[in-house]
Amino acid sequence: MTVGALGKDLLGLEHLTGDQIRLILDSAEGFKEISERAIKKVPTLRGSTIVNLFFENSTRTRISFEFAEKRLSADTVNVSSSGSSVSKGETLVDTARNLEAMRIDMVVIRHGASGAAKFLAERIESNVINAGDGTHEHPTQGLLDMLTLRDHFKTLEGLKVCICGDVLHSRVARSNIWGLLKMGAQVGVCGPRSLLPNAIDEFGVTVFEHIEDAIQWADALNILRLQLERMTAGFIPSLREYNRVFGVSSERLSRAPNPLLILHPGPMNRGVEIDSDVADGPHSVILNQVTNGVAVRMAVLYLLSGGKPEHAEAAKGGGGR
Repeated sequence: MTVGALGKDLLGLEHLTGDQIRLILDSAEGFKEISERAIKKVPTLRGSTIVNLFFENSTRTRISFEFAEKRLSADTVNVSSSGSSVSKGETLVDTARNLEAMRIDMVVIRHGASGAAKFLAERIESNVINAGDGTHEHPTQGLLDMLTLRDHFKTLEGLKVCICGDVLHSRVARSNIWGLLKMGAQVGVCGPRSLLPNAIDEFGVTVFEHIEDAIQWADALNILRLQLERMTAGFIPSLREYNRVFGVSSERLSRAPNPLLILHPGPMNRGVEIDSDVADGPHSVILNQVTNGVAVRMAVLYLLSGGKPEHAEAAKGGGGR
């Protein structure tokens, strides 16, 4: 086990300091350049074995982590619940301990239960990275969203970011809220009351009941997917009604006092929370988020592995550990 600048594990952003978040973002800036090279690989984590343990489907997040791991020259193993002994009744800890007995170094876990990553991290010596647990947190998504915002606005201090949509079921929303507030941004949320947490007023955010008001206030909108798979009946009248009242359209955006940056963690429900002409429009940075996701995950892997922030440039060039 190694303990890097972030501690042993990355389980969420709620308990990180502003300096730790800034460290990840700064390190990610350095790793971006690797993805632009003809040979997109450095030997930084050569000899390390990382297991991607996904109990929920997520092509986008899993592939992003796999790219990050391979670009740092780590050996990777992908395990899904449908293809593991978990489907036969083996517990999460049994699975992880068996993997650890094979002398792995890190586990990237995605799980449908909130707290699963923490539960695992307390029971194994390998580093654990939370790739999304229930409705709790998705820290690397929050970090890549912040990196994308910082790329455009140069600073997060004082920035007004409104998170729109299904905040109740969103682990992405929670990571963004904790992370942005610690970096000095102002955070708003907008959506039907049925899709906002009961304790939302205690989060330190501004609550908007109308998408038009959020658009007038914000510098950027982070638009969340309606997580229909997590909903029972009664959260919204219909998808058409949701789009009519809360959908982000170019017509609504045209009334903004300034052009708004548009983010979406994906996958998108086009024509529901976001219209296609907005998703594909000039102010959308959705594809930039995907690119930044690999750099952020490379930075997290490097820092958790014991890599020193001051050695990040050497790691980029192949001179790191």
